[in-house]
Amino acid sequence: MPAPRNLVELEADVARDLALTAHPRMPWLVQKTVGSMPCLDVLVIGGGQCGLAVAHALKRDQVHNILVLDRAEYGREGPWTTYGRMKNLRSWKDQTGPDLRQPSLTYEAWHEASFGQAHWDAMRWIPKESWNDYLLWFRRVTAIPVRNGVAAGTITPARTDDDLPALRIETSDGPMHARKVVLATGQEGVGGWWMPPHIAALPREHRAHTNEMIDFAALHGKTVAVLGAGASAFDNAAVALEEGAAEVHIFCRRAEPMIVQPYRWLTFAGFLRHIGEMPNEWRWRFMAHILGLREGFAQDHYDRVMRFPNLRFHVGVPWEDARMQDGRVVLTTPRGDFSADYCIAGTGVRMDAALCPELSACQANIAQWRHRYTPPAEEADERLGHFPYLNADSAFTEQRPGETPWIADIDLFGIGTTMSFGPAGSSINAMAIAAPRLAAGVTRGLFAADMPRLYADLRAYDLAQVTLDEARSAAE
Repeated sequence: MPAPRNLVELEADVARDLALTAHPRMPWLVQKTVGSMPCLDVLVIGGGQCGLAVAHALKRDQVHNILVLDRAEYGREGPWTTYGRMKNLRSWKDQTGPDLRQPSLTYEAWHEASFGQAHWDAMRWIPKESWNDYLLWFRRVTAIPVRNGVAAGTITPARTDDDLPALRIETSDGPMHARKVVLATGQEGVGGWWMPPHIAALPREHRAHTNEMIDFAALHGKTVAVLGAGASAFDNAAVALEEGAAEVHIFCRRAEPMIVQPYRWLTFAGFLRHIGEMPNEWRWRFMAHILGLREGFAQDHYDRVMRFPNLRFHVGVPWEDARMQDGRVVLTTPRGDFSADYCIAGTGVRMDAALCPELSACQANIAQWRHRYTPPAEEADERLGHFPYLNADSAFTEQRPGETPWIADIDLFGIGTTMSFGPAGSSINAMAIAAPRLAAGVTRGLFAADMPRLYADLRAYDLAQVTLDEARSAAE
């Protein structure tokens, strides 16, 4: 069968594919209420690629009473048109993602229908703006209900009117109720963006994190210092250079820059599907090694900055302290003081549930890896011990059983899943395996709670599939 020649043809294929693969089609959930207010079956917080993948997986399992919330305006749900300063995605162009391996929903199918086969063949990496456009198309053709401009707040326990567990979610649109909540907030997840305290203490007009909106044009003619040697640090350095910074200095804390990308190694079905089923010691061993290496930068990121003669790359030079002097930032390093007009911290995120407004009512009782496993001394890493220790269905578990049992109805799909399941909620390459697994955990919980009702339905089921000839089957 020839590939669709345009989006109209492709969307017809999508509709047909969704219909052909809709089995089992039977509705199995009924509308619940909480004090006469409607209760969703699932509320997904986060409308980026993670939230769309989970919502799509749930809809494939006939869970339609769902809603996706995102605090951002339409089209700005992820980093692609905001703080993401790469030119292209770092994943392979033929990856599968939220499509869940349905050919007509893949990025490749959309790109070919939009720009042609020759354009796809010639393209090496996916432009980030194109990926954003694809996600918006995906959301439309799969009819995923997303409400933009709505921020989620504190989650607390509730009960449906028929006395089933539920959750109350405070939002900027007023309270909502759902039987299950999925936190699909990507990189922020169960924590927030982090920078060294001595950098955070600087005046805001002299420092930023790579996730912030930065006025790079204002850095024209200035000296910019960037902490970190990951891909985002290189991307921000590149934009500063492209906007005319006089000098840009990248400071790598490591003795050697990280040029190996460990996430390339783990992208195979055995790891992505099964690492979360392995004993704690093996999960910790694998992920501690991978996260200890950190995510490396690609050749394109390196080439993008190195073409500028006013770029300096300092290896093995951390920032030990910082202060303001004569209107400039003075950074203390092992090689002496360094002065800059502006500092950018490419220092990633840290796990800290206290930073998540959604978890304010339960954060003190969320179990972390340090509560469940003590690694050998040579594998110890305090930072990794603060990752949440998740249940097999990606739900939070209690540090002290019985205090907040309702957190078993809050599932996580973001970077915070990494220690428990590998890059399940933080990598496009893992979505086709990870999103259906999480959806299965959600539907398991919904089914378990509904078993009395479903059993009563079974007992009452009397739809005959045969019409008997009463005369010919009369008793002798």
